[in-house]
Amino acid sequence: MNVEQQQQQQQPQPVLATAPTAVEEEQLDMADSMKHCFENLIVIDVGANLTNKKYSRDLDSVVQRARDAGVQKLMVHGTSVKSSKEALRLSRIYPDIIYSTAGIHPHDSKSIVEEPSTWFDFEHIAQAQECVAVGPCGLDYQRDFSEPDAQKQIFTKQLHLAIRLNKPLLIHERSAQNDVLEILDKFENLPPVIIRGFMGTAEEALKYLDRRFYISLTGYLCKDKSDTGVRKLLENGTLPLDRLLVETDAPFMYPNTRASKLPQHVKSGITERSLLYLHRYCTFQRNEPCSLPAIVEMIAAFMKKTPDEVALATAFNALKLFGLS
Repeated sequence: MNVEQQQQQQQPQPVLATAPTAVEEEQLDMADSMKHCFENLIVIDVGANLTNKKYSRDLDSVVQRARDAGVQKLMVHGTSVKSSKEALRLSRIYPDIIYSTAGIHPHDSKSIVEEPSTWFDFEHIAQAQECVAVGPCGLDYQRDFSEPDAQKQIFTKQLHLAIRLNKPLLIHERSAQNDVLEILDKFENLPPVIIRGFMGTAEEALKYLDRRFYISLTGYLCKDKSDTGVRKLLENGTLPLDRLLVETDAPFMYPNTRASKLPQHVKSGITERSLLYLHRYCTFQRNEPCSLPAIVEMIAAFMKKTPDEVALATAFNALKLFGLS
């Protein structure tokens, strides 16, 4: 055998490709069909009540589940002096993930009226760097936990504070739009205004949008059965993406994707991955931030847009408005 023959014998011979077996073809098809289950939407929850006692035993797991589901950042609302202080504490325990707000909810207004000295503690909390907004504040006439005059007084104080600190305003409004707008219209130098957890009519939404306010939506979409409410707002294009934010309002506003009145095209627009988090970890008694991707996908279906479009737009709006890093 000469040298040339030896070299040819030592060279590796090409391996002939073989057709995949029936089992391998089935595995490839299954992997392809399940790709969407492992694709995360990148979303930001601008309203979760993680100071609620329902999370006292497993908050670490709740935050981790949210992250695993694609929720990159969480804004924890303060609705009283006590909960605002606790929200600030959480923002320091989970830096760059949790951000806090400082608010006196309309229902809690009377506590400040009865103990004016607590307002100074509240101001100090609102000034913290980790606190990215003032609110939720506003008016709520559906229940009488605080008298309307007390609500207006404390609402106005928070507006002055937000202007002084130049921090965005989270507005809570229930059956009180005219009075809320009357008070807001008195101020010419308001910071960005967000109407949070909007549950009103499309006509009411237009009054806010005409003033260039932002609107945040929750799982209430599943409960709205009217022809004039939130669903119409999305279906007819009244609410532009550059004015939209999303929140879970956890542990409240569980998005019941099995609701009978939810259109089939919306139900089918929710991915298996989102449903997995929703049905495994969330209930009517305790919603979690990990349900946010399902809410985004529902909004996208109503708007006839892709979930990525809605996720990207709402995340960008949140980053811009609240200066999240």
